[in-house]
Amino acid sequence: MNRIKKGDIVEVIAGDDKGMRGEVLRVLIKENRVVVSKVNIITKHQNAQRAGRSQMQGGRIRFEAPIHISNVMLVSPKDNLPTRVGFKVVDGRKVRISRRTGDVID
Repeated sequence: MNRIKKGDIVEVIAGDDKGMRGEVLRVLIKENRVVVSKVNIITKHQNAQRAGRSQMQGGRIRFEAPIHISNVMLVSPKDNLPTRVGFKVVDGRKVRISRRTGDVID
């Protein structure tokens, strides 16, 4: 079970975007990275390509790049502060808990 899932609100705790919050769009498990909305925006310069009928327009493309999972911290839904994530077995189910408040997150 992962500590951070798609749809969670996280805060960046290290790097150029420190202090910014956003929703997790994707979790890249094998690379230990997450893609967070409106965080770590990069610009990619792309050439126009023509392959048969499909044509791709060139120009500058801005998108969210993945950020390492250790550089983000889950925001607790109860008190709206960053918290560490723990695990607990409740009714035979493994659930995520907030280390700050002890409440179940899922």
